[in-house]
Amino acid sequence: MAGTRRRHGAGRGRPTLEEVAARAGVGRGTVSRVINGSPRVSDRTRTAVEQAVAELGYVPNRVARALAANRADAVALVIPEPETRLFAEPYFSDIIRGVGAELADTDLQLLLTLIRTPKERQRFAEYLSAHRVDGVLLVSVHADDPLPDLLERLEMPAVLSGRRSAHESVPYVDSDNTGGAQSAVEHLIGRGRTTVATITGPLDMYVAQCRLDGYRAAVRAAGREPEPELVASADFTEEGGRRAMRQLLELRPRLDAVFAASDVMAAGARQVLRESGRRVPEDVALVGFEDSAVARHMDPPLTSVRQATEEMGRAMVRVLLEEIEGPSERPSKRPQVVLPTQLVRRESS
Repeated sequence: MAGTRRRHGAGRGRPTLEEVAARAGVGRGTVSRVINGSPRVSDRTRTAVEQAVAELGYVPNRVARALAANRADAVALVIPEPETRLFAEPYFSDIIRGVGAELADTDLQLLLTLIRTPKERQRFAEYLSAHRVDGVLLVSVHADDPLPDLLERLEMPAVLSGRRSAHESVPYVDSDNTGGAQSAVEHLIGRGRTTVATITGPLDMYVAQCRLDGYRAAVRAAGREPEPELVASADFTEEGGRRAMRQLLELRPRLDAVFAASDVMAAGARQVLRESGRRVPEDVALVGFEDSAVARHMDPPLTSVRQATEEMGRAMVRVLLEEIEGPSERPSKRPQVVLPTQLVRRESS
């Protein structure tokens, strides 16, 4: 009878999460994971919790649960870049699309935050300290960005798109940047190109360092030594691609292939090649990275390394939700997800 009274809200009143945990013989965090649909519980544990929920008549109260757990029911997607990059580069829109799609079936609000100045960074730090969000998705991370360390100090659940270094301590989702770049340059060498240059991203970003490493690995694998004159640094922008291409042509006018570390930079390089009277691919073969809409709409269509950018956004959300719910029942290192890449061959090479 006591169980019946509790089920109908009489007696001791509404059953609690702790009572469900005690009935199922598990911890409070495990009950929370089951209720929120986390895959990180065994079938046996899930069955026990679901049975306890049914027996006690437990009904989750999202608002009460958020208040009790000091939850905001919101996550921030932080992009520390100016609006010009956000709206000019397909990478960011694809990430946002993936994040939004993965959050669509949750109760979490998405806050898009641009950080362009130290003042904005300080304001966001104060916002985080007040626990206005439950977690942070951080995109476009530079090596000297203080935000990841701040998030760790605040013990704020966070996931990075990419890494600051090979020893990243914050959970991340990344692409196989080194392998993708290596496949691009091997393709160019395999097509008989003898003087292969590269346009890198900003080298204070680990993603740019990895793509440069892939370029160098492919050159060495072909029995050649990478030449400094064939490497031009840029900033993942179209104008950066133009400047780098002019530099390369000035230093090595007879180059016959270019691997650009992004499609947007490849588009800038393509413009300079055309202005200089070089035909693509007859005189200079060209390959990009990302396989964005830019690659498909170029003339000629651009060979590019496909990375699953939208899936990266989805995966970041999945990892973040697990971090918000707490550690797994099985002790393990921080989540590190590296998605595969694939070379898509088109007419530019």
